[in-house]
Amino acid sequence: MKKRILISLFLIVGLLYLGALQTSPTPLTDPNWQKISSQGQPLGPWQGPWACIFDKRQQLFWETKTDDESIHDGNWTYSWFQNGIGKENHGDCYFEDKRCDTDDLIRRTNQQQLCGQTQWRLPTQAELLALKQTQDRPGQIAITTDYFIHMKHGDYWSSTHHQPLSGIFGHLKHGAVAVNMTDVSAVTLPYRNAAFVILVSEASSAP
Repeated sequence: MKKRILISLFLIVGLLYLGALQTSPTPLTDPNWQKISSQGQPLGPWQGPWACIFDKRQQLFWETKTDDESIHDGNWTYSWFQNGIGKENHGDCYFEDKRCDTDDLIRRTNQQQLCGQTQWRLPTQAELLALKQTQDRPGQIAITTDYFIHMKHGDYWSSTHHQPLSGIFGHLKHGAVAVNMTDVSAVTLPYRNAAFVILVSEASSAP
């Protein structure tokens, strides 16, 4: 009788141990990405907060979006405007006296020297498209959301511009390319449209 009880106890303990192993969280590690602090210091996979993501494949720093109503808040939108081309102040944000455009975010982020970088800019169409990743989480955008937080289902401006418009926007002649993060696909939009923005900066050296 005692032997049966001992065997039963061993079986129960063994099952509990196996269950604990199966429910242990998988370490958040990805060789392509590195979290970076606002001062430019590398962080471990489980450390935070992080202000940038270093893209080891493209050798780029990506801005991390926030939800704190700072200039990096992921809810703000911008019209496309750079070097006198495009449409000024047709987006929505709280950090400008007037409404926002892409040049406003670029200027302020470079002034801030986010993550120690001073060459922040709009990503190219190719750089944005290279973020695409197969998503196994229902309802999530098609990039690595463990690192790229507070990103939206919607269009993100690229630097690729002076592209011909067609259809209902044909009379506006030209616009810029945006990439929709739901499926990471490109679309040409009028400069006046309000779209999301995530900035990049070239890396002078790897962190």
